[in-house]
Amino acid sequence: MNSSKPIHEVVDETCPLLHEAEGGKTRKPTPLPKGQIAILMLLALAEPITSLSIFPFINQLIVELDITGGDSRKVGYYAGMIESIFFAMEALFVFQWSRLSDHIGRKPVLLVGVGGLCLSMICFGLSKTFWGLVISRSLVGLLNGNTGVMKSMMGEITDETNIAQGFAFMPVAWSLGAAVGPMMGGQLSRPHDRWPGVFSHPFWIKFPYFLPCGASAAFSAFTFIVTTLFLKETVRKRTRPDPTTCDEAADQKQDSEDAPPPLRKVLTRRVLISIANYGALALIEVAFIAVLPLYLSTPIPLGGLGLDPPAIGLIIGTFGILNGGFQALFFATLIDRWGPKRLFQQGLLTFIPLFLLFPAMNLYAKAYGLTPVVWGLIFLQQLLLIMMDLAFGAIFIFITSSAANSRSLGATNGIAQLIASVTRAVGPVASTSLFAVSLEQNWLGGYGVYPLLIVISLPLCLVSTLLPANAWPKEGDRPGDE
Repeated sequence: MNSSKPIHEVVDETCPLLHEAEGGKTRKPTPLPKGQIAILMLLALAEPITSLSIFPFINQLIVELDITGGDSRKVGYYAGMIESIFFAMEALFVFQWSRLSDHIGRKPVLLVGVGGLCLSMICFGLSKTFWGLVISRSLVGLLNGNTGVMKSMMGEITDETNIAQGFAFMPVAWSLGAAVGPMMGGQLSRPHDRWPGVFSHPFWIKFPYFLPCGASAAFSAFTFIVTTLFLKETVRKRTRPDPTTCDEAADQKQDSEDAPPPLRKVLTRRVLISIANYGALALIEVAFIAVLPLYLSTPIPLGGLGLDPPAIGLIIGTFGILNGGFQALFFATLIDRWGPKRLFQQGLLTFIPLFLLFPAMNLYAKAYGLTPVVWGLIFLQQLLLIMMDLAFGAIFIFITSSAANSRSLGATNGIAQLIASVTRAVGPVASTSLFAVSLEQNWLGGYGVYPLLIVISLPLCLVSTLLPANAWPKEGDRPGDE
């Protein structure tokens, strides 16, 4: 009989999250709670849809609002600030939300987060000034701590036999959102120009980008309703003292066992190593993601490909579809075959060819135009990006297995998301500013940003050497964890 139990059903909250099979035998995987995972996937979809739906049109929006004073080379500065402000605000509050979820439960925090996504996108679509855009993006970062909380809940509804299968869905959901969001932003922007017979009201002329923002907000509202009705709480309520008994010492012991551990006990050596690797991956990845739409929209003579928002949304969305299918079909198999450390390291190394393809595509486009060769190179870049994205599923396994027990899982994921948010706040503004400076100062013919990003990436890859070959063992199996 399979003795594995879902983490939220384990009575002793001090038990490690991951267990070894008794007698060295391989256990049959526990069936996944499909209904609860489906709701988590809806929540995971909402964030990339809202955050990435602005990417196809943000550069054009900045130009139309005349924020740069007519200088197209400065668009990167302002686009980077708008993209970074969400992560900067998230960095200030994500740990508090994750820590709060250890006390009041995961579900209330998730509802606040998805509600914040809905409200912020409505505000973004109605903004007509640079500071209006900044405030609306700040709002979603302030209210949204869902990423860390969702990972905690995934760890609680899975066990050691099916955790890889459970976490394989996380990047799939992000990938699908990364497909839907940009396509939505690209295809629904400026609807009065594309479908004047339907969107003829002056509102759509005054707010040409409200439709993609409103569609993103509608999805978040739908997710809020589904979560409210059907998501089950996974955090065990703290036991109230029994007024009919006089055993005060027993009540205090029970209360201590139910309470989340202090922060100093959460920050073990293996937690810090796992989080450092997550931060390194997040920094390089968000630098690439921020440069991609800016590069695609920049005119060919200035170093890009000169594509319009619908084409940019189609490129980014196609990647999301391909990535989601690949992750769903092959992630768990690749983890079993190569192990999470090797998969993580290979993902980091793909950034070298990913960055090098940018100048290669532009040089070819300058010489021959947007021929099928250029589109073939874009597709090659997407394939490499899929290989890179496997690293996220791998590092999630390390972070989850590094937590001492389920009561410290929220804090562990909260700290991880805090570090990732800090790096993601720095990454977009730094990479897009480097892009703009490279053009203005003509560094290496305008291509100086790419070797600089590669040079920054290489030392960050060294942090991965500290990870074990597989998930962290349970505490007590290795010395020096504390």
